[in-house]
Amino acid sequence: MKLEKRLWAAPALGLLLAGLAVGCGGGSDTAALDSWSKKVCDSAQSPIAQSQTALADTAKVLPGEAPAELQQRLAADLGVLAATDQQLAEAISKAGAPKIDGGAAVQQGAVDELKKAGQGYLEVQQKLTALPNTEQAKFADGLRSVGDQIQRLAQQSTAALNKLQSGDLGTAIAKQPGCKPAPKTSPSASTDPSTPAATPAASPSGTPATTPAGTPAVPPASPTPGASG
Repeated sequence: MKLEKRLWAAPALGLLLAGLAVGCGGGSDTAALDSWSKKVCDSAQSPIAQSQTALADTAKVLPGEAPAELQQRLAADLGVLAATDQQLAEAISKAGAPKIDGGAAVQQGAVDELKKAGQGYLEVQQKLTALPNTEQAKFADGLRSVGDQIQRLAQQSTAALNKLQSGDLGTAIAKQPGCKPAPKTSPSASTDPSTPAATPAASPSGTPATTPAGTPAVPPASPTPGASG
């Protein structure tokens, strides 16, 4: 029977991991896996926190914020998400291969996916900054497209980290404070209630799924405050 655990809360890590199915592995060195997990999670703690903050910020509606200001704020968030994915990839790379069957391949797969997601955020950032912000309807449509891409990239980051979180390695990671989700706080008044900061979900099969706050809020005058994720 699968035990579902909520482990790393990171998009881009966006990293937002939830519904992780942790199985039982065999033949691995528990002490070595604990040491490896500590290296990764100690380095990952700050990027995870930064990516959570940036992803949540993409869903905020700030009263009186002009389209150009919104555009600039979201571009900054995307820059943070790109940087944190790269930092997570570096943390996993520097830790070396975990001592599990196929550890080198698992490590490299996670690193490659995180780097791809990080590059993807930079590409979306360029698309966002190129949007014309003088016509609100067109700008809102562009933001919805950007939001869809942010959500896909957050899910890609999640999938990358899930490569590390099964069997004995997943159990070792679950012990580390740096890879535990941050305490939930009450949403601020400026957050769009229709797009909560991070709503993790798991499919019936136990496959991780995420619904991050990856849809930027459209300008305040639009009747729809944000695109649905």
